Formats: sequence, structure tokens, C-alpha cells
Amino acid sequence: MENRTLAVLAAAILLSTAAACKPEAEQATASQEPPVAHATAKEASTDMSPLLNPAGLTEQAPASFKVLFNTTKGDFTLEVNRDWSPLGADRFYNLVKAGYFTDVAFFRVIGGFMAQFGIHGDPKVSAAWRGARIQDDPVKQSNKRGYVSYAMAGPNTRTTQLFISFGDNSQLDSMGFSPFGKVVSGMEIVDSLHDGYGEGAPNGRGPDQGRVQTQGNSYLKADFPKLDYIKSASLLN
Repeated sequence: MENRTLAVLAAAILLSTAAACKPEAEQATASQEPPVAHATAKEASTDMSPLLNPAGLTEQAPASFKVLFNTTKGDFTLEVNRDWSPLGADRFYNLVKAGYFTDVAFFRVIGGFMAQFGIHGDPKVSAAWRGARIQDDPVKQSNKRGYVSYAMAGPNTRTTQLFISFGDNSQLDSMGFSPFGKVVSGMEIVDSLHDGYGEGAPNGRGPDQGRVQTQGNSYLKADFPKLDYIKSASLLN
């Protein structure tokens, strides 16, 4: 059981953003879907919408701040400490402030391990952020229950995908996953997120990340109707 758990941990996070980081031709092959987002990626660079211009969302976050997540299961609150992971905290702050986490799915929820989210429901927005990577932060905190970190596909590949640990995932610390905050209220809501689909395709029967990126919520809501969603995320004063 322990070996299987470690294998899941490694595969879960290392593959968490693999589809987004593959070359375009390879991504299309892996997902068996046409590269819908490729055309929109070029368009995104000239669009004036804040969510389609990652280069314009680079404000430094406060030393600490709280974010209220309103979800289909209820509310929970994250507290972020910038000192734990400065670049990660800054990116998260800007995403929340710009309204990125609206109608965003918890598309990969594995019981006893973690709940992953952060691919936008609009493929145009996903395309804009796919290459907006930030550098790694040193790991100062452990990936314990309730702590939130970025999913990665290797060094310096953090973009918008996040995960909240259900239990002690300290095995991830040595792999470079740097928590930037933790759930301070409503962890029972996180625990209740639908996990019936399990691991994503092709290793499981959950959503295929390539299709999530290129088709967005239309794919998720049609094929995975039981998934839970973030309705909104807002900064608390």
C-alpha cells in the first residue's frame, strides 16, 4: 500500500500539468483532440481583458492575506503567508484579485491525497496562462493537511494549478512543492469535494487535462457532471 501511495503521489503531481507543458503537437496527440487552444493563444496576447494578459498581473502581494472561496459545497478560507513562498503568493494574489477563480472546477480530487484545481473554464484564458510560468520558491513549509501548493510538471513550471492536501503529504517537500498558504476555516468543505472520478485519464477515469485545457467547462460539465466548482474567490479585508 505504501509503495502504491508513493507512486500515486509522484505521478499525481508530476503529471498534474504535463499536458499544459508539452509541445503543442505532442499535446494534441496525447489528448486525442484538435489543438483548439493554439489559435486562441496568439489572440490572447493582444486582448485587453486582464485575464488574457498575465504580464499585466504582477502586483506584489501583502505579507499575509485571506481568501474566501465560495464553492458548490460551501465556503472555506485560505490564509496566505507571502514569506513562505513569495512568487507563489504573488501569483495567487493577482489571480484572485483579477477574478480568475470563477466557475473553476476541482477537476482532480483523489481521496486521502489532494484536491487539484486552477485550469480556467474558458479555453482562451487557459491558453493565455499556459506559458506564464513562475520560478520555484524554496520549500519553507511542509505539505501537511490543509496546506496549498502549486502543481508542477518539473522545475520552474508553476502557472495557475493548485492543490490542497487532504493529509500529510510531506513526501512532496523534497520534490520542490512549496506551500504558500493553508485552509484556516472550512476544511470540512474541502474534505467533502466529490472524489468519485479519481485519477485523471489516461491513468484513471477522471478528466483528461488536455481536453480540460482545450475545451474547458463544456467538456467537464458534459462528461463529469458531479464535479464541484469554485463559484468565486475574493480577498478578505
